[in-house]
Amino acid sequence: MTNSVQPRHAATDGLPDTRYDLAIPAGARRGLALGWLVLGLASLIGAGIFSVLLVAARAPYFKDVFPLVDFFRVALVVHVDLSVLVWFLALAGVLWSINSAERLINTGWSALAFATVGAALMCAAPFFGSGNPVMSNYVPVLDDPLFLAGLTTFGAGFLLLVVRTLAAAPLVGVRLDGDGALRFGLNAAAVAAAVILIALAWSYFEMPSGLPARGYYDILFWGPGHVVQFTYTLLMLVAWLWLASSCGARVPLTPRLTVLLLAIGLISVFLIPIIYLAYGVTSVEHRHWLTWLMQFGGGLAIVPLGAAVAWGMWRGGALPASARPLRAALFASMALFAVGGAIGFVIHGSNVKIPAHYHGCIVGVTLALMGVVYLLLPRLGFAEPAPRLATAQAWLYGAGQLLHIIGLVWSGGYGVQRKVAGAEQVLRTSSEIAAMGVMGAGGLIAVIGGLLFVIVVIRAMTQPRAGARTETDAR
Repeated sequence: MTNSVQPRHAATDGLPDTRYDLAIPAGARRGLALGWLVLGLASLIGAGIFSVLLVAARAPYFKDVFPLVDFFRVALVVHVDLSVLVWFLALAGVLWSINSAERLINTGWSALAFATVGAALMCAAPFFGSGNPVMSNYVPVLDDPLFLAGLTTFGAGFLLLVVRTLAAAPLVGVRLDGDGALRFGLNAAAVAAAVILIALAWSYFEMPSGLPARGYYDILFWGPGHVVQFTYTLLMLVAWLWLASSCGARVPLTPRLTVLLLAIGLISVFLIPIIYLAYGVTSVEHRHWLTWLMQFGGGLAIVPLGAAVAWGMWRGGALPASARPLRAALFASMALFAVGGAIGFVIHGSNVKIPAHYHGCIVGVTLALMGVVYLLLPRLGFAEPAPRLATAQAWLYGAGQLLHIIGLVWSGGYGVQRKVAGAEQVLRTSSEIAAMGVMGAGGLIAVIGGLLFVIVVIRAMTQPRAGARTETDAR
């Protein structure tokens, strides 16, 4: 049983009769995908715990309960790393395991083990380490031996995951279909992930000595932080296509045109080493060109592909209850990503409009991956997610994050600075307090939505198993 529907229109309406779908492998690869899914769920649970503390430390009136600014910053570091770094890369592990051949399975399990231990050490660091939060861009850190050991261990797991994914990547072939187009997108995301590791090593070995902690980690993660956006975007676009087809949409893109759009991001990634060769990692030009490449190369395919998906969904027919969570997650993802992208054009200076921008984009990716989890659960042999609860979860999480973003943009108009809390926010007027209140309310609603996602998934995984669709069944 699957939570997908067939398109309403006949092939004679002139649209490409392409279904973007992937079969789920049986055996060890399926077990490996489940392992990465469990790590992703655990990271969301941990991020939710820290986000409650984070939002409370910043919301009006509640913020006074937390007199130490460092408390806010420590919570922010762990929350961001769990909800972005660990969650996204764990879900990448799910998709890459599904997309892989049988080769190097033991390497895949080793990658999962390293990543799990690393994430656990990062969570333990605030309670057993010395703190020292460094609010560096892309990967904030605690400048503490225990946290850094955890981050390094997680990085080793990511390295093994990428090596195994590239070595076991399936051939797409010349005669493309929807399945092949999705596999191309996942393979392209893996190639981008390999460039992340190259950029990280390059930045590390070019790092000048004697830098303060903030400058050191900013420079170290600036290059790989920009490259990882290509991986996230490619995974999101694959998710949009897969969810749309599973909702019965006829996406007006041929597989070849889809591959061409996905290849834009892949081609852009190959320009990263040229930037490293041309400019030193501490130069203004290095930062400028990496930013420009991410904006141009990473975003060029999103508008046409997103428009095609939206048009196909609009032309689709009525959905069964089991597909409604997929539609909710897809629409919420596209809306949040569009809002986040639009905010990027109105950023001036260093204020909370910046986190509003990346919260929109990041949550857009998160919602797409949540929808993929709902799609995968019955195909992996678990029960269907509860339709009403799962649909409500997607809208609740999306609405909460939208309120959170609105509050941040509103506050940014008053010049409220990013990465501060408590008295450092300097909220002078009732309008500034109201804006941050909207931010806090939206954040708490989003936390509830995130918790509800975990509940829906765990309930589905603990109910009696349904029949799974495997590669053997697909044949």
